[in-house]
Amino acid sequence: MKLNPVLCFISVFSLFILLGCAAGKEKSNHALFKNRNEEQKYINAYNSSLTLWPVPYTEKDIPTSFGTAHVIVSGPANAEPLVLLHGMDATSTMWYPNIKDYSKNYRVYAIDYIMEVGKSSLKENKNLNHDEIVQWYEEIFNALEINNINLVGTSRGGWLSTLYTIHHKERIKKLVLLAPVQTFKMISMDSDLINAANFKIAPSKKRLKKLIDNFSLYPEKVDPKLKNQMYLGNKYSRTKLELLSMTPFSDDELKSLDLPVLVLVGDHDILNSIEIVKIAGDKIPEAQGAVVESAGHFLTIDRTEDVDKRVLEFLSEKN
Repeated sequence: MKLNPVLCFISVFSLFILLGCAAGKEKSNHALFKNRNEEQKYINAYNSSLTLWPVPYTEKDIPTSFGTAHVIVSGPANAEPLVLLHGMDATSTMWYPNIKDYSKNYRVYAIDYIMEVGKSSLKENKNLNHDEIVQWYEEIFNALEINNINLVGTSRGGWLSTLYTIHHKERIKKLVLLAPVQTFKMISMDSDLINAANFKIAPSKKRLKKLIDNFSLYPEKVDPKLKNQMYLGNKYSRTKLELLSMTPFSDDELKSLDLPVLVLVGDHDILNSIEIVKIAGDKIPEAQGAVVESAGHFLTIDRTEDVDKRVLEFLSEKN
């Protein structure tokens, strides 16, 4: 019997939220953390992951209507802007293998998503709707004073990148979608994914290992510091049910993306079918796509050099 992916995620995330009850300690500034002490333990792990960043960087905190946006900035000050939107549970620290390549010729802005743990902080413990998410990014880009943006999103960040671009094409120069979930078709629920989702119900290091083993073809490449950050982020936080509202975009929405778009997916991605490359080519006027060999869902870690090369070649193409 085929499992309904929406119902599976409702069950998984609802139970996870019930486990995330208030701890009765000093209140955190971030609505998704249970208390200040646990938030600080997570931030320490985040900072430890950030030591993997191989190039100079600055960190910016930008006030918005929904809370504070945290941005890691690298690259030449006057270079063309490149914005990175990370995947679920990863935060901007996940870009540590790629940032050296991306920041050589671009001013890179890696933004922590506001509806999960990270250094961005949600003001109120509620789900933002799609319009509010778009507004949040718009406020960030206005504060950074950037336009003509090269927007790169991976996994859930690919869906968010597509959502924003559909509403504000005038601000985006090129769009790159790396293993984008729920963007072109619903994710495929199977036993591997369900086993991985158990980590969200009751986080443990053993379950995290199983998740990474399922999502990455080369799990040994995932640095222990990032693993620890992911573990503590799930252990100490409340998770939003926002993934449930992430449904594939309509044909009309995809056809409206009349700008250069690159779609990459790994040949061993348990969340995506390689069919999404064809769907993108059929629905998006200027889409390019490719299947990356020997890669799982963690594209940017599994095949760092190959993916970086493809992305940078696409961004440098004259249109």
